[in-house]
This record gives sequence, C-alpha cells and structure tokens, in this order.
Amino acid sequence: MIEKQDITAMILAGGRGSRMGGQDKGLLPVHGKPMISLIIERLQSQAGQLIINANRNLSRYREFGFPVISDDLEGFQGPLAGILAGLKAVHTPWMLCVPCDVPCLPRDLALRLAQALKEKPAKMAVVHDGEKLQPAFALIASELGDDLAAYMQTGGRKLRQWCATHHPALADYSHAPRHFRNINSQEELDIFLRSGS
Repeated sequence: MIEKQDITAMILAGGRGSRMGGQDKGLLPVHGKPMISLIIERLQSQAGQLIINANRNLSRYREFGFPVISDDLEGFQGPLAGILAGLKAVHTPWMLCVPCDVPCLPRDLALRLAQALKEKPAKMAVVHDGEKLQPAFALIASELGDDLAAYMQTGGRKLRQWCATHHPALADYSHAPRHFRNINSQEELDIFLRSGS
C-alpha cells in the first residue's frame, strides 16, 4: 500500500479563470476564506507534503505556507503544464493532483486512489464519479514526468488523453459525485454558497 509520506499533494491553481472573468479562482472567498484554504484543509492530512501550482499572485499563494511552483511552459497551457511542473518538482514516488476549485474535496481521496492501485497495479489512478472520468483528481507516479514532457513536446494538451495512454486504475466515487463539482462561474459559486455546503 502507498504510504502517506510517499505522496506529495499538488493543488492546481495556475489557470486563467476565463469563465470567472479572469479571476484567480483559488483566491475567491468562500465562507470567508480563500477557496484554496478549504482544499488545503481537506488535503493536508492525506499526503506527506503539499505544494501549490500557480502562475500569478505568487506572493499571495506563498502566504499559505507551502512551496509554490509555476508552469515551465508560458501562456497558461492548461492543467497538464501544471502537472508537468509538479512531477519535475516532487521528491516523493507519487504525486496527488487536485484542482483548486472543488471546495467539497473528499477527505479520503488519497486513500481510495491508493486502494485502486492496489487492486489494479498501474502508474496512475484517477477518479470516476459514476458518469465520467475526473482525470484532474489523480495519483500519479512521479516517474511519469519524462513521459508527460514528451507528450507535451508533440503538442499534446489533453489531460484525459494522456491519462488514457497509461490505463489508470479507477477510484469509484459513484456514491458521491458532488465531491468533484468544480466552481467555474460566478453563478456556480453563488449556488454553492446558497447550498450551505
């Protein structure tokens, strides 16, 4: 079984926030706290180390007390660029990847992804919410950094496509798909706040 100290958790906060009018989603207030602080709260106990991937407001992200890394590739090239930066930076055998805009992140995510890898040995495990894959929630072997770099050098930018090439183990969350609903717009944020989640 993969141990907690073998995992570095990385929060992807490097996006452009285009559907939020360019706002930095990780720093949006949710119940009086920046959204990323809710993710940190739920993630910190699941991994030995934690890092944040961000491409702007770096000093603000550093205030949370964890290392902040930026994409090597310029121009906001999507989550794979953040994952690649993370795989290059971590010193543990595994990296747990999550987005910054899922305030209901499950507290057993690392455990269930590791369990999936025990049942089906692979170099990554991803979440399936009962309807579709959620590849931004993944436990990835750090050794895949070179493979991902090669994929991106050929122009690949699709997270789902890259994951599929590694036939990942699946963590079944069909019982709780709400954990993976991300906040993509002001309307979705307002609905979430009204729900009292």
